[in-house]
Amino acid sequence: MAMARSRITAQGQISVPLEVRRKLGVSPGSMIEWSEKEGEIVVRRSGRYSSEDIHRMLFPREAPERRKIEDLKQGIRKNMRRRHARG
Repeated sequence: MAMARSRITAQGQISVPLEVRRKLGVSPGSMIEWSEKEGEIVVRRSGRYSSEDIHRMLFPREAPERRKIEDLKQGIRKNMRRRHARG
């Protein structure tokens, strides 16, 4: 069942129903974006990204190389020493 309905004007404009605006967290001046996903049109607040979108931006080709926890800790220690070195 549809959440809400809108009528399209002759100029192609629509009014976004109150319950939809509340769910999207939009108000006058907010931007929304339209996209197609699996044959359906999706409307979302512009600037809001899913974790999948962020992952694709950070790792466009493949997952990063796995590292051992000790290597990560060593890198953090090295960075902290460099960052807080006196001199």
